[in-house]
Amino acid sequence: MKEMAVILFSAILVNNFVLSKFLGICPFLGVSKRVDSAVGMSVAVIFVMLTATAATYPIYTYILEPKGLGYLQTLVFILVIAAFVQLVEFVLRKYVKPLYNALGVYLPLITTNCAILGVTILNIDSGYTFAQSLVNALGGGLGFMLAMVLFAGVRRRMESCEVFKPFEGLPITLIAASMVSISFMGFGGVVEGLFK
Repeated sequence: MKEMAVILFSAILVNNFVLSKFLGICPFLGVSKRVDSAVGMSVAVIFVMLTATAATYPIYTYILEPKGLGYLQTLVFILVIAAFVQLVEFVLRKYVKPLYNALGVYLPLITTNCAILGVTILNIDSGYTFAQSLVNALGGGLGFMLAMVLFAGVRRRMESCEVFKPFEGLPITLIAASMVSISFMGFGGVVEGLFK
């Protein structure tokens, strides 16, 4: 149980896919202007991360690897992720139309969100069991949500600040993102120390 807790909290804080591995930057910068959009995108990403991990782990372990087709993992994983994204897009379009409209072009981009592909591949490369992979995927998704919501708050605060003309727009957004990322470096070593 301690090992699962370390995997979960490491994925959320220390090995945050957005802030320490720099995966999933496109939706991080594009959808983090409003907290409600950030939360909606994050819930969709958590769902896709968990379901994609639950599907890709057995496919790799029981089909690709035994048949010597491990080199196809990226292609197969992207296809599985795309199928789950289509499911999420259908559900949001049918039942949560305002969120579907708010996410716009970023919803289909979940298919190519490298954070989701990254978690599925890192689970295999790290030698995690199926349960550990699911915990890592959940932690990765929660870490994505934490980064999105924090950065949405930072961006909201930046709207009321006066910024030098050359830094307006994307430059100040990237500077703020780097400061949020640096703040997460402080969690290094803390998670392992908590569960000794």
